[in-house]
Amino acid sequence: MDRSWEPAPTRCGIDSIEIARIERMLAELPPGDLTKIFSAQELADSGDGAGRAASLAARYAAKEACAKLFPRELALGQIEPADFSVRRDAYGAPEVVCGAKAQAMLGRHRLAGIAVSLTHDRASASAVALALPAHTVAPLAGRVLFRLLPFRRGIVLDNLRRVFGPAVPPAEIDRLAQAHYAHLWRLGVEFFKFRWLSAARKRSLVRVENLEAFVRAFEANKGVLILTGHFGNWEVATVAGIQSYPQVHGRFHFVRRPIKPRWLDDLVTRRFARAGFGVVGKRGSLDRIVALLEAGDVIVFPFDQHAHRPDGIDVEFFGHPTGTFKSLAIIALATGSPVLPAASWREADGRHVLRFEDPVLLVDDPDTNEAIRRTTRAFNAALERLVLRHPEQWYWVHRRWKPSASGTAAAVSAS
Repeated sequence: MDRSWEPAPTRCGIDSIEIARIERMLAELPPGDLTKIFSAQELADSGDGAGRAASLAARYAAKEACAKLFPRELALGQIEPADFSVRRDAYGAPEVVCGAKAQAMLGRHRLAGIAVSLTHDRASASAVALALPAHTVAPLAGRVLFRLLPFRRGIVLDNLRRVFGPAVPPAEIDRLAQAHYAHLWRLGVEFFKFRWLSAARKRSLVRVENLEAFVRAFEANKGVLILTGHFGNWEVATVAGIQSYPQVHGRFHFVRRPIKPRWLDDLVTRRFARAGFGVVGKRGSLDRIVALLEAGDVIVFPFDQHAHRPDGIDVEFFGHPTGTFKSLAIIALATGSPVLPAASWREADGRHVLRFEDPVLLVDDPDTNEAIRRTTRAFNAALERLVLRHPEQWYWVHRRWKPSASGTAAAVSAS
């Protein structure tokens, strides 16, 4: 997806603050409390001299201006100024750094970034934040398939509209759908192409990011649960990427249901087996999963499919209640095994990336059912961030939002 093309900003946030207010804050707040408002980089960039208050005031105004780009989410408490920070780029100009919640907000609104301008005089500091929309460039194959072979096109478009909502122009929704069809085309080509490549060639096409997070979890010997979904070319990225860490050979196990047709399921299973990965059935496998975790093995759990009762519970996903598997939360809470989100994507040059994220914090609650619900919501929130990173490479053809597992519209939000 090419984002080098930058259209004119579509929204603007402005804020101003008196420098005297920041001076009082610096005089009255303990140093530890300042880190709740400013990042370590912001405090370092502002120095300790006479201009420190003015510099921090400009950064505070920038945080407020960035938050004002999302008025609805700001009013609902879904975003706050502290989710943004300002640093200097290589030329000394200010640039916005988005925290996890802010980055997800940019993804939901299809924004490529935020440009910011800071200024101050002796009395006050001001900032202007400009939201820069993202622009998806759909390959020719995707545009052709979207028009001539519209497999589940209605479902794809409905899902995209549900996630991105009215804030994203219809033309961008169409381009995302077309880019997704191009991804599906390349996925089919790669499925047959990669079976003829040597192991060394496969490894050369895959880069693993944040492997250290996985290694720390694996070496704790409590077992590892990998939270993932249908991202990029997961088979290629996983099989080739994990070969760079031979200690896990034979200790990776994928939880999945059989796929159709049968010959395709057999082919995928054989390819996993040759690569040293096991397959665990989705039903009736709880005891086996727990035993594997107790042995320190790794369980890969696809988490992005709809789950009916009794397997699923109603939990919010992209702002809508949907049946979500509760088994991952039950297993994690019972065993204490860390849950690491992971996703793969294909880059413009055809190479693949497999990235591990830091573990998701489990929710401790005296009410076991509430602990399961809130932990499951935390897993869905992690999955949302993975989807938004490369949305055209998620599996939009799946009916993720069916009638809720309980038949009600109740949603469970993170608290």
